[in-house]
Amino acid sequence: MATHVPVMTAEVLRELRPERGGLFVDCTVGLGGHAHLILEAGASRLIGLDRDAEALSVARDRLAPWGGKVDLVHADYQRLLEVLEARAVDAVDGVLADLGVSSFQLEGQGRGFSFQRDEPLDMRMDRSGGQTAAEFIRQASERELADVIFRYGEERHSRRIARAIVGARRQAPIATTGQLAAIVRRAIPRRGYTRIDPATRTFQALRIRVNGELDDLETFLVDASGRLRPGGRLVVVTFHSLEDRIVKHTLRRVERGGPFAMRVLTKKPVVPGPDEVASNPRARSAKLRAAERIA
Repeated sequence: MATHVPVMTAEVLRELRPERGGLFVDCTVGLGGHAHLILEAGASRLIGLDRDAEALSVARDRLAPWGGKVDLVHADYQRLLEVLEARAVDAVDGVLADLGVSSFQLEGQGRGFSFQRDEPLDMRMDRSGGQTAAEFIRQASERELADVIFRYGEERHSRRIARAIVGARRQAPIATTGQLAAIVRRAIPRRGYTRIDPATRTFQALRIRVNGELDDLETFLVDASGRLRPGGRLVVVTFHSLEDRIVKHTLRRVERGGPFAMRVLTKKPVVPGPDEVASNPRARSAKLRAAERIA
């Protein structure tokens, strides 16, 4: 089974300050890497949310030593308020959201997040329902495909790729990661060496679309800020510019004139150090932003 190395653990703990004790929420608990450290550092209780039931099962085993201090919930982070209200929780001491896709998902067989293996084109973080990437590709118009690939993948060849996908699906259904990656690579003009595989941005775009990763992110940030008690902190780790832009502008807007008093702690995003990037290359695109409720 694939493992996952949580990113920027020292920076997360420094900004979140779980040594104060109190109730913390890990909104993307995954395999429990950050949650484990938060509890170890001194958090009194932890609520962990994740939309991936398989990851949650691993986290449950990993966090079992803390017994009743841990409450794990199969839910998307966007349902934070619903989860807290169901538990009659009015205020928390810290909220963490690590918005990256874990190695567990990328490397897990049959998940369809990566083109490193040829497998069913799924890409759902929560496989209990919802549309797969293969279903979206089969049903979307050429224009919708191009818009999604451009908006979420920031891919300048989006129209060319969408045209190639539509042409290919007329011949046969696009059902696997290998099929899609080959179509994208053929559609993009070759211009010497490129640092990333030509299919990377298209796969990112489809993953974001299938999982609604940017849907209501701004609302979540405001909701999470509103549930912090004074002195409580919100820490968010992003992995691409689209997410980071939303987090940056939302936290600044709340700081300037939100319904409650917040202070942005990170005027510039905190990024991993060179040693971490060398040992865990997937950390290289991570950016951390934090804010504190002051009244």
